[in-house]
Amino acid sequence: MASKNPLFQKNLTAISELSRQDIEIILSLAKNFKRQKNHHFLENKIIATAFFEPSTRTRLSFETAVLRLSGKIIGFSDSRSTSSAKGETLEDTIRMLSSYADAIVLRHPEAKSAERAARVSTVPVINGGDGDGEHPTQTLLDLFSILETQGKIDGLTIAMTGDLKHGRTVHSLAKALAYYKVKLVFISDPRLAMPNEIIRECQKAGLDLELREKLDLKNIDVLYMTRYQKERWTGDLLDIQPMVLTPKELVGVPKYFRIMHPLPRVNELAVEVDLTPYAYYFQQAENGLFVRQALLCLILSDIRV
Repeated sequence: MASKNPLFQKNLTAISELSRQDIEIILSLAKNFKRQKNHHFLENKIIATAFFEPSTRTRLSFETAVLRLSGKIIGFSDSRSTSSAKGETLEDTIRMLSSYADAIVLRHPEAKSAERAARVSTVPVINGGDGDGEHPTQTLLDLFSILETQGKIDGLTIAMTGDLKHGRTVHSLAKALAYYKVKLVFISDPRLAMPNEIIRECQKAGLDLELREKLDLKNIDVLYMTRYQKERWTGDLLDIQPMVLTPKELVGVPKYFRIMHPLPRVNELAVEVDLTPYAYYFQQAENGLFVRQALLCLILSDIRV
């Protein structure tokens, strides 16, 4: 028997606002949307996309998701064209947008900005990335892609590499994987290590953790890469030489091994890797459409699940 939708009219500002059951509901519905893309769940609904930071995949997949659900879109992709350029606060912008739309998708350069927005909004707020804080909808599509390629999440060994200190995608993903029985391997220069509070959260959940400083892919099922966020680097970080994944590092990996990346990439992922059977980052980006359709549907439609 179908049950009540637990996400109806809820915010999503951080991955911790979702339970494992919530996540599995979203992923299950996303699978249905991947089979049949167009529905009318958002008919007569207006979604505002407020992007104070540049975005390609997140913004366009959200907007495509709205259109494929028969909704309408307002918003902006450049804050310089809004009153924030005149000094308007984020809170005042959100108060205004929430009087025009049924939900707001926010991307902002400051951590915790989505939480600030949710406190003053009269409609649901969805975090599309907040500085070096979190990116919960990216995490949902990451989990969907892991499940799609591996057939499961429990029991996997998942490695994360790149700028783990500043990468909001790995912050959210590590927190979400704390709901599962996985081993996490963090591969980075110690100066770009995963923040201690996230490591403690994973340890508290009982996850098996391993720290590596070299790009060693031994016994790894999924490698999750992130770009090096040099725009956030200062001091001795400026001397760090990024690790680069090339086909050479993939010799001997199992056939089910997959590489994921939230994109955009800079120089940490060689284009030659695209031609290997292990590359899955472009399919991963496509999956963002189906996951965001599912999330919007659940938040704005009181469907039974």
